[in-house]
Amino acid sequence: MGLRFGAWLRSGSITNYKGDKMNKIWLQSYPPGVPAEINVGEFSSLADLFDKGVRKFAERTAYVCMGKSISYSDLELLSRQFAGYLQGELKLAKGARVALMMPNCLQYPVAMFGILRAGFTVVNVNPLYTARELEHQLNDAGCEAIVIVENFAHTLQEVIGNTKALRHVVVTGLGDMLGFPKSLLVNFVVRHVKKMVPPWSLPGCVAFRDALGQGAADTFQPVQIGHDDLAYLQYTGGTTGVAKGAMLTHGNIVANLQQAHAWISPYVKEGEEIIITALPLYHIFSLTANCLTFFKIGATNILITNPRDIPGFVAELGKYPFTVITGVNTLFNALLNNPEFEKLDFSSLKVALGGGMAVQQAVAERWKKVTGKTLAEAYGLTETSPAVCINPLDLPEFNHSIGLPISSTDVSLRDDDGYEVSLGMPGELCVKGPQVMKGYYNRPEETARTFTHDGYLRTGDVATIDKQGFVRIVDRKKDMILVSGFNVYPNEVEDVVASHPGVMEVAALGVPDEHSGEAVKIFVVRKDASLTAEALIAHCRAGLTGYKVPRFVEFRDELPKSNVGKILRRVLRDS
Repeated sequence: MGLRFGAWLRSGSITNYKGDKMNKIWLQSYPPGVPAEINVGEFSSLADLFDKGVRKFAERTAYVCMGKSISYSDLELLSRQFAGYLQGELKLAKGARVALMMPNCLQYPVAMFGILRAGFTVVNVNPLYTARELEHQLNDAGCEAIVIVENFAHTLQEVIGNTKALRHVVVTGLGDMLGFPKSLLVNFVVRHVKKMVPPWSLPGCVAFRDALGQGAADTFQPVQIGHDDLAYLQYTGGTTGVAKGAMLTHGNIVANLQQAHAWISPYVKEGEEIIITALPLYHIFSLTANCLTFFKIGATNILITNPRDIPGFVAELGKYPFTVITGVNTLFNALLNNPEFEKLDFSSLKVALGGGMAVQQAVAERWKKVTGKTLAEAYGLTETSPAVCINPLDLPEFNHSIGLPISSTDVSLRDDDGYEVSLGMPGELCVKGPQVMKGYYNRPEETARTFTHDGYLRTGDVATIDKQGFVRIVDRKKDMILVSGFNVYPNEVEDVVASHPGVMEVAALGVPDEHSGEAVKIFVVRKDASLTAEALIAHCRAGLTGYKVPRFVEFRDELPKSNVGKILRRVLRDS
């Protein structure tokens, strides 16, 4: 796929070594005002970021959920109380792991910032985990405490007897922080009308509100925290095997929020932005981009607890003059297919950012037509805290690119032997920068396999880079389809299929074929019930080379998705 080192050195490739320095060709395309390097030392830790933020924006609204708002000063008080509870009542030692298992609700930022301020490590847990997955993560991380929404307490009940270190359980109802009488009403509806809380029993557990009350009586003691201290054990890889914990330090996260802030600062203003947070805060994209980067500029964060309820989500959007929205392709697609969405007022919208999966051209074009704003694509990984590349936010049109490597970031495209490929050729995207994780927790061999000999993180994504420095993801290495010796990338096939007006969603993958080794199969959710396989294949023939055209079409009522809405090809492959 690539060139050997000597040939590469003569090829005029994407970067040229000058000692240990690299000539970053993407810097020429940086938007005005975006620096080549960021100041990692501005904040000594996330606790330092928090302290400075709550003082600067004390009276501004920090979070809104289900109509209830809390200010930055409210957040300071409540998180201090929770930090005091962890330190005083539970007597946890510095670095102790505390799990959070909840959707977007006001309890999340209160608990998370309390954990970080007290010098402990946050272990984010997907609330939709099965008992087996939850048991593995709690034991692998060595969690001593967990804060869990009661809707998922029955899952914890199944495994708590098998956990090794878990000694403290704090339980909360979804409505607990909404104030009287709304908290009582919401909890009643969730428990008894919608019946979303299966029976559970966790003897000795403490109610979240009681924990805050107990913490108010304890004096919170600030802890010395530095860049090398662990902020998050963020689990990843569960869809391809046993989930492993990426060790993200305070320095990693501070660096990435500084990088993201440097990128967005020409387009936003301190104390004025309203950001929509529909992706769950326990996911690294939403955590760093929405929760922490916009915390730095005093934004108001609108938390969407159930983004799968699209009508309810759209109704919530109609209540606020929102200026920023982030999401994944499937979320934007779902909004665009709701007839009420296009009736909203988008005059305040400054930034729409897609990540987590490839943004499809058909979705981006419809988004621009409806909102008047370009849907910019970004790219990142849990292991990179997460941002690696972001498109300029003033792009006039969608450009099929994941953007430019952000400040203080090096990228290198490598062939299967580890040599850098020539300009324009596909290679595995490898990343180096201050946002790259410390490693996988208790997995030194896995960590070693993930890094190149010269310290770059292997992403597992195949990419190209052009003369302007824009990076384009071709696909995941493991998802590539080999048809008669030719590489077929599912993203390209999906993009063409999605452009058909009768298609709602699509996933492409390879299936065994006795003649060509593999053939392309697509799974489609129809927008138009009359759409036929023959019509789709004819559509693909007009936009794809023959060997890339799907051989098989299967219509589904829905496609399997991850917790953030990413379509799971693996599940389709195994079905």
